[in-house]
Amino acid sequence: MKILVVEDEPRLGEQIIESFEKNGWVPELSTDGIDALYRATSEEWDAIVLDLGLPKLDGLTVLKSIRDENINTPVIILSARDGLTQRVEGLNAGADDYQTKPFEMVELIARIRAQLRRASGNASPVMQMGSLSLDTRTSKVMWLGQAVDLTALEYKVVAYFMHNPDKVISRSELVEHIYKQDFDRDSNTIEVFIGRIRKKISPKIIKTVRGLGYQLHAD
Repeated sequence: MKILVVEDEPRLGEQIIESFEKNGWVPELSTDGIDALYRATSEEWDAIVLDLGLPKLDGLTVLKSIRDENINTPVIILSARDGLTQRVEGLNAGADDYQTKPFEMVELIARIRAQLRRASGNASPVMQMGSLSLDTRTSKVMWLGQAVDLTALEYKVVAYFMHNPDKVISRSELVEHIYKQDFDRDSNTIEVFIGRIRKKISPKIIKTVRGLGYQLHAD
């Protein structure tokens, strides 16, 4: 999952990035409101974590501008402002959740997982499609009731398909959502991952849609 983290406090930003990476996500950091607004509206994200107290452009203005562009990406506000008025203002501006500072990282991760599940239409932490299941809490993938041993990148590929059921996903989109920005991205490696996943789960688990990309087929 590709997540934009907007936080101007360097130490906290680094902590969030590190925690998200350990969770198997692909986080990228923005440290001011103008950069955050540009990146939020020019790239596709699975979720946005947005601090309100930002330099150059405040977080609430960033959020309103994102929603004015009809971008429905889940947004979780981070703020030291814990008053009712501030929380209501943030939610009314288009936030999906509001996390006050200081906070425990495990809670922020749980909130993001919940938003990602809602965005994909799944209320349960265990996502199920046909005979394939994925537990977002433990990163365990099951096929026909048996655990599947996947590498970290193979898991990211499967998880992205599970969060986008029925969608045809291009190679470039998969690259964007499983690799860090500074990684040497090569879309040809996606074919390698798809081949490995087919061998480990089922030859028909991911269908090739000629000229468009791939689609999960877990029935």
